[in-house]
Amino acid sequence: MTRDAARRSVNDRRRRGMREQMKSLKKFILAKDTKAAQELMPKIYQSIDKAAKAGVIKKNTADRKKSQASRMVKEMA
Repeated sequence: MTRDAARRSVNDRRRRGMREQMKSLKKFILAKDTKAAQELMPKIYQSIDKAAKAGVIKKNTADRKKSQASRMVKEMA
């Protein structure tokens, strides 16, 4: 496996993990499950921060995604 293919697979895994966390948050919000959504927030922040640190997404994009997730949970409560 070439180096760029290995890096791509790691980046894809980070990006997919971040997206899956956001999708599960949206499912909790649609189900009006406030407690589960709030428990998921640290995991979402962690996955977004790891993606930004690795260069998968830019810092401002990470900040925007965290802000959107926080706003969705606050509006639900």
